[in-house]
Amino acid sequence: MSMSTSYLSVPFSDSSVTRPIPLCPSAHKISARSSRFPVVAESVYSVEGSRIVLYGGTANFCRRFCGLKLRILKSLNLRKSNSECRPSKELKIIKNQEKDHLTNHLEKTSTHAGQVSEEVPRINVPSAAFVESPSSLTQAHSYNFPIEGGRATSLCIAVIGATGELARGKIFPALFALYYSGFLPEDVAVFGYSRKNLTDEDLRSIIASNLTCRIDHQQNCGDKLEAFLSRTYYINGGYDNREGMAKLNARMEHMEGGHEVNRIFYLSVPQEALLDVASSLADNAQTNRGWNRIIIEKPFGFDAPSSHQLTKSLLSKYEEKQLYRIDHLLGRNLIENLTVLRFSNLVFEPLWSRTYIRNIQIILSEDISVQTGRYFDGYGIIRDIVHSHIFQTLALLAMEPPISLDGEDIRNEKVKVLRSIRRLDPSDVILGQYKAISGDKVDVNLNNLTPTFFAAALYIDNARWDGVPFLIKTGMGLIKHRVEIRIQFHHVPGNLYRERIGHNIDMATNELILRDVPDEAILVRINNKIPGLGLHLDASELNLLYKDRYNAEVPDSYEHLLLDVIDGDNHLFMRSDELAAAWSILTPILNEIDKKNIAPELYELGGRGPVGAYYLWAKHGVRWADD
Repeated sequence: MSMSTSYLSVPFSDSSVTRPIPLCPSAHKISARSSRFPVVAESVYSVEGSRIVLYGGTANFCRRFCGLKLRILKSLNLRKSNSECRPSKELKIIKNQEKDHLTNHLEKTSTHAGQVSEEVPRINVPSAAFVESPSSLTQAHSYNFPIEGGRATSLCIAVIGATGELARGKIFPALFALYYSGFLPEDVAVFGYSRKNLTDEDLRSIIASNLTCRIDHQQNCGDKLEAFLSRTYYINGGYDNREGMAKLNARMEHMEGGHEVNRIFYLSVPQEALLDVASSLADNAQTNRGWNRIIIEKPFGFDAPSSHQLTKSLLSKYEEKQLYRIDHLLGRNLIENLTVLRFSNLVFEPLWSRTYIRNIQIILSEDISVQTGRYFDGYGIIRDIVHSHIFQTLALLAMEPPISLDGEDIRNEKVKVLRSIRRLDPSDVILGQYKAISGDKVDVNLNNLTPTFFAAALYIDNARWDGVPFLIKTGMGLIKHRVEIRIQFHHVPGNLYRERIGHNIDMATNELILRDVPDEAILVRINNKIPGLGLHLDASELNLLYKDRYNAEVPDSYEHLLLDVIDGDNHLFMRSDELAAAWSILTPILNEIDKKNIAPELYELGGRGPVGAYYLWAKHGVRWADD
């Protein structure tokens, strides 16, 4: 067959077209594999029936093709007609079953105004393939999912264990808060996955009552809520997670429409189900068109061996950079502010060592309003709070300046601190358990070895902190809810005003107090002259109270951490080597508890905790912070 100016018919397959065809003057060539059929570079072709129509003339290139495109869009009623030549979306090759739908429309427009005649060169197209505009891709999905601007979703977030208390009370509200505030893309798709037989509407009804808009915004709240719920879907995973994850993947792919996309999976599941869920997800639900990030809830193992086995299993399926071990307590503004306070203020950084700091206290106490639950009975406060939150806070306080704010650089410094902590002596540990009676609104099923209070004195054996005690105290059922860090400085050498201070020199100690609860604040305790005649000193506080200084609602910690996952910022999430280092500190104490060499001291519910904690503070020369 030879090529003529009047007619050309050459069959081709899907692979013949090597890239999408530009429809505007910015692109000058149409690429096709010359080994299959020749195409004139300045020519244009369109679809007519089962053929691609080639018509030429570079002078009429934009006018003819843009005119054809606009008439196609008119006939499909997808957008208003526009006389200007605009860049079009890329042309795609899609499934054969959609062929007849679009072809009928194209046949009606292919001969308009004499632009395409029977004398125009043609290339026959076999029935196995056809070309379609992305505008009609919305009709190719089997789910009724709105596509913004002709595109499907760019981010999918799946909550595994969607009907659980954590998901309903924290995760979905945090996701909506991010969506409402503009931190999630408009085209996000949120999936709930569990074993219950529910529908999309059922899930939306379950979570809707917990979704609230920002108090400091309150704009378009109803519209945003409706939009978020319309982008929330449910998957019944059944009792076979491999089949369930395959179903989740299939529905995600329908929503994604073949575009580049990223996925986040929040595994809000019991510890005993974690490995099966994680393995099934890795094999059946990850995307190949973007990144996959996996959020894992604490605890991260029961002890060092179980944590090591869990880590080994996860790393056989995922890369370390994919794993985000979340502890919601690390999402508080206090924790994020530690590095800002240290490394952006010249007044503090030179003081941050044993030369000026006498001791550091990390305190987290919960009052009787906090319920421990069945989970706590199995793990206790050491595995639940000390292992992750307390040690991570200590590491951020004590680490050396990282080379950058990159998450890995910060984690590198944190793990050095954890590895430098001296072996914990059982004599420097106080355990406690509250005395609960049936009339109290707390658990009464705690076994006799489950601690609800933990206090300890830790030392970091490095040049910066040699000899400085880090005293940690955390407990449940105490007199008040309190979260703060207290940094006490040394006494002033040769203090000229010693006689004016009085007999208790400790009362005149300079302190830096970083408080999260009850009222978030930064306090600096200094010595000051009382106004008036005579010379009398007073220990006063320079007070930065956040609620007075900043007229903004503080986001929930889950919002903060979920946004970090989306951004790929992992500095507040524990890496595998950090996990191992933390367990190595606690393992000797856990072994002593198992051998019953250490028994929890009972304390009154709603009290100040075990009396032994006062003696521990005194042993290390530290004034009890409650005094």
